Amino acid sequence: MFPIIGAVIVTACVFGGFLIERGNLSVIIQPVEILIIFGAAIGGFIIASPMKVIKIVIGGLLKILSGKAYSKNDYIEVLLLMSEIFTKIRKEGLVSIEADVDNPAESKIFSSYPKFLNNHHAVALVTDTLRTVMSTSIAPHELEALLDTELESHHEEMMIPSRSVGNIADSLPGLGIVAAVLGVVLTMGKISEPPEIIGHSVATALVGTFLGVLLCYGFVGPMSKNLEFVANEEKDYLNVLKTALVGFVGGAAPQIAVEFGRRVIPATVKPSFMQVEERIRELKK
Repeated sequence: MFPIIGAVIVTACVFGGFLIERGNLSVIIQPVEILIIFGAAIGGFIIASPMKVIKIVIGGLLKILSGKAYSKNDYIEVLLLMSEIFTKIRKEGLVSIEADVDNPAESKIFSSYPKFLNNHHAVALVTDTLRTVMSTSIAPHELEALLDTELESHHEEMMIPSRSVGNIADSLPGLGIVAAVLGVVLTMGKISEPPEIIGHSVATALVGTFLGVLLCYGFVGPMSKNLEFVANEEKDYLNVLKTALVGFVGGAAPQIAVEFGRRVIPATVKPSFMQVEERIRELKK
């Protein structure tokens, strides 16, 4: 929703300001210029990107439109999930969660947290880590290094949409110049026409440069930054899971391991110690 609102504001301010100064909007609206710039940008993106990257970028753009960022309640729920798992392991042993890990969708614990269960990477991180702990004698520091490597690899993949869209944004001013040059070429063919016709043709050509710069800095560039924020937010979310898991495997009590995870939650959505404690008490009841 907010990206759409931002796009409306950019459009209203730029074109509204032009109209306030009694500009002729018909000069700005040039479908052929838009076709040249957008067509060349999309074509260049397809040339530079294999199909899997194109799919990842489309998925990332859909995430922008959904606008579903992680909230404080989402972090509280994941801490509650960690608390349930750790408490069960502490009371009944690692074998007690084998069925939960093998089939999370059917697990009573995991199914209580549907948003977490819908996050494929988060579920894989938790279940794979628990499987590793159950089947090996991995040391806590080795586990932490392993998870750091996995998170870094996942973050690099999550950054693909941002970088790809950023490359498109960088190309738009240049493609705007291409459209403008083509407009100048057409204008030179009208050199014998009256001044008003030549002036209109030059203005039309300059629209290409205008559109390229506007699309770069007003729309596509900000979209790239939004995708970067989505990638960093996902990394922060997974980092909470990693920190809690490493703390528990290192010998911390369930409540302490959960507190390890709470401490690395971003400040803007971090729940207080008492908020988490109260929810855990309610869960136990």
